[in-house]
Amino acid sequence: MRFPPVLFFSFISLFFSSICYSQVNELNWVGCGISKKAYMSELAKAYEQYANVKINIQGGGATRGIRDVNAGQADLGGSCRYFLLDNAQEQGIGLEPVAWDALVVIVNKNNPVKDITFDQIHDLYIGKIANWKQLGGNDKPIQLLSRQGKHSGVGHTIRKLIYSDDKIEFASYKQYKSSGPLEKAVVENENAIAITGVSSARLRDVKILTLNGKTPDYRTIKSGRYQLYRPLYITYNSASPNYNDVKDFIAFAHSKTGRDIMKANNVVPYLEALPLVMKQVEQDLKAQKNSVKDVTY
Repeated sequence: MRFPPVLFFSFISLFFSSICYSQVNELNWVGCGISKKAYMSELAKAYEQYANVKINIQGGGATRGIRDVNAGQADLGGSCRYFLLDNAQEQGIGLEPVAWDALVVIVNKNNPVKDITFDQIHDLYIGKIANWKQLGGNDKPIQLLSRQGKHSGVGHTIRKLIYSDDKIEFASYKQYKSSGPLEKAVVENENAIAITGVSSARLRDVKILTLNGKTPDYRTIKSGRYQLYRPLYITYNSASPNYNDVKDFIAFAHSKTGRDIMKANNVVPYLEALPLVMKQVEQDLKAQKNSVKDVTY
């Protein structure tokens, strides 16, 4: 049986079109800058070589990494906090933990202070510590820099792990929309202090303070000896038309190749430090006990 030429070429065109549309060649990622610097940029390059799928990366913060994906405005995202249980814009989102990130206290390179304790961070952010001499430094006022709003990844984690109060106000000298400008301000200001992600801080000309005498490196984070850490999530929407491609990328992130890329950037893969989950539960309970709120635990 012979097909008419027009029908034959129409069939071939339809066949190859279905193949092209069965696999997406690009995915759009939005989210927190710390996730971007910690693992996403390098992982996306490797995945493009592996699967021939390009991932377009944009920033915007953890909140955008959750809400844009939930609204279908991006295929996947990055978040350094869990979704807000009481916010309709964040309901139904999927979060896959892929890495562990340490939060670090940063100061100007010329600042003589080298170490800070958990209790000092607690008092610093509510204004009980306001002069550098209270931390063993010079007799000068502390200028605490923080992120705008209460739902940035860093701000939310501090409120959760130290105060068990996601609405507490910080005694900030100045607030910033994103981590990049905040970190640059510490580079330029000898009296400034801030908290950011370790992967981002390592790229800046700042001093990273030890916390309770512990340096935030791969070993101390993985073991839980460095106490201020949180998971980094890939966000996804199961209703997305590109959901299968997103799942493939998440599997790549968890693979040995993906984990090796993270470790090459001094990032702890989530699957290689699962005991940290229980340690974080212990931290949450400690924060609740120290909270001024009426919390049941």
